Amino acid sequence: MARRSAQSTRIRPLDALRGIRALLRDPDDTAKVFDIIDALSGPSVLRSFERFRKTEVGARLLRERPDLVAVLNDRERLLSLPAGTLGRAYGEFVTREQISADGLIEASEREELDPSIPEERYWFGARLRDSHDLWHVVTGYNRDLIGEASLLAFTYAQTRNRGIGFIVLVAYLRAGQKELRWARKLIREGYRRGKAAAWLPAQDWEALLERPLEEVRRELGVDAPPEYEEVRSEGAPALA
Repeated sequence: MARRSAQSTRIRPLDALRGIRALLRDPDDTAKVFDIIDALSGPSVLRSFERFRKTEVGARLLRERPDLVAVLNDRERLLSLPAGTLGRAYGEFVTREQISADGLIEASEREELDPSIPEERYWFGARLRDSHDLWHVVTGYNRDLIGEASLLAFTYAQTRNRGIGFIVLVAYLRAGQKELRWARKLIREGYRRGKAAAWLPAQDWEALLERPLEEVRRELGVDAPPEYEEVRSEGAPALA
């Protein structure tokens, strides 16, 4: 049986505190991000799933269960799409960052599996996870520390996941240092943009990949990407 996140609704604050301490020591440890989210998510994933299944697109995707990871991992096809399309921009993004959709899967894997949770909920949670880097491209936030915090603020506004909100709060407090104080405005702006945008979890990303990125942004109500100075951690991989 495949290893998947448990998606338990039980709140585990001590696990979250241990996770945030580890994440502060190593900001590039993506697995700790998922540990914190798992520990504090509570019923938020279930609420998002129920909202998803009530949308026209969500109901159709639940019937079809497309494999988003397979589509996103076909880098050759994505890079062959016309310049300016979402798919081409995504392909260039993951190539530059030297990442793939598989990296998020590996970071989020857990041994526990709750048999009481329907398979379709696991599929939805995986799709939400796998679309994270697409959200990077659509919003224009990069994978540096400030870009990730701003995208998580955007994501919290969209999902109301308390685990994500906790990470954003810690990042916001850390940005209170004089040399990073400008980042607080960017994080607040991420939250505002997330509230103003269409609900991204219920999008047909497979279809949107072939459309112009600027057109997708307009349709989703995502305004122009912000310009900011990236802040990369010391252990971050070099850009290609």
